Amino acid sequence: MTQPVPILRDHPQPRLLDLFSCAGGAGTGYHRAGFEVTGVDIVDRPNYPFAFHRADALEHLAALIASGDIEQYAAVHASPPCQAGCALTIGTNASRGWGREHVQLIPELRTLLDASGLPYVIEQPNGKAPVRPDLRLCGEMFGLGVLRHRTFELGGWSTQQPPHPKHRGYVRGYRHGVYRDGPYVAAYGAGGGKATVPEMQAAMGITWTDVREELTEAIPPAYTRWIGAQFLTLEGMAAA
Repeated sequence: MTQPVPILRDHPQPRLLDLFSCAGGAGTGYHRAGFEVTGVDIVDRPNYPFAFHRADALEHLAALIASGDIEQYAAVHASPPCQAGCALTIGTNASRGWGREHVQLIPELRTLLDASGLPYVIEQPNGKAPVRPDLRLCGEMFGLGVLRHRTFELGGWSTQQPPHPKHRGYVRGYRHGVYRDGPYVAAYGAGGGKATVPEMQAAMGITWTDVREELTEAIPPAYTRWIGAQFLTLEGMAAA
């Protein structure tokens, strides 16, 4: 059942906490939907376009809850590292500076998010991550040049799954030694026909960073702009 959404009357925009923010793909989408965004990541993200705290995301969230400062936010988005549930990123945790090697963070994260009392979104690549598939989004839904399927668990609120249109063709590149052309680029790794940095920027609608690692980890802002718009529509209904 959908829960009432808190209305923050002392802020012109509802505030959103963007945990595991990376360079701000998700945060930018929420900003475009109408949120004031604050990011948290364990490493410096100089390209992040909004207010930013360098901190362990779980520790930062726990401190906000303990102090009561979590009440300044209307919602939380979290994109925890997926190395424990996605074959593409197993073994990369140390190289990314995430600090907890091969540890599945989602159960601990969900416990804290539930304790916050706020509506939340947990994002993960499609795979074995223990998230409830309340939404599944794809770049083709938004006319993007990547497929980048992502799963979203919604806590404390809900919205309908949009239709998933048929893909227009292949992702460009080599698969099992065979090269295929197509309307989508592979926005991960390097070589084998995978996207260049400018191609990734254009395909995902991300212009504020040219760091390959940040682009390969990013959520296209169109995804969270759509999610944020659904949330704010609900908030408007609650306020009325």
